[in-house]
Amino acid sequence: MKKIGEYRQLLNVDKTVELKELKTIYRNSMKECHPDKFQGDEAGLKAAEDKSKAVIEAYHFLVSINPETIKQGQPEYNETIATATVTDYSYENIRLKVTFSNGSSYEYISVPKATYIKMVNADSPARFAKRHIFNAFPYRKLTNQE
Repeated sequence: MKKIGEYRQLLNVDKTVELKELKTIYRNSMKECHPDKFQGDEAGLKAAEDKSKAVIEAYHFLVSINPETIKQGQPEYNETIATATVTDYSYENIRLKVTFSNGSSYEYISVPKATYIKMVNADSPARFAKRHIFNAFPYRKLTNQE
């Protein structure tokens, strides 16, 4: 959740921002820090490149966890967690990445390490995740390799 807060602060938005407004804020932020504005100024160019990369990363992440985006993907997500099996999972920095047999991958954010350890030690990690993770933590879709 710390990263989400940093992204929101970078774009100066709150958690209730709508997708349309987020897109406008993103475009305006990119206009301000676009590297093309700093040709001939090496220090400014480097700072602009770093800032624009951060703005792009923040925008894409915030779009992926926005309630409107989640709502659009909800039927597919429900189908995936109900019918597909867990084929792989990994954990890093309070983020749990789960890959399903249909090729979809989702990232669950702010999963405590203790919860992940309980999942790994469970008789059925997939069943544990279904009961304690899939509908309990914010998530975003990463890929669909179908």
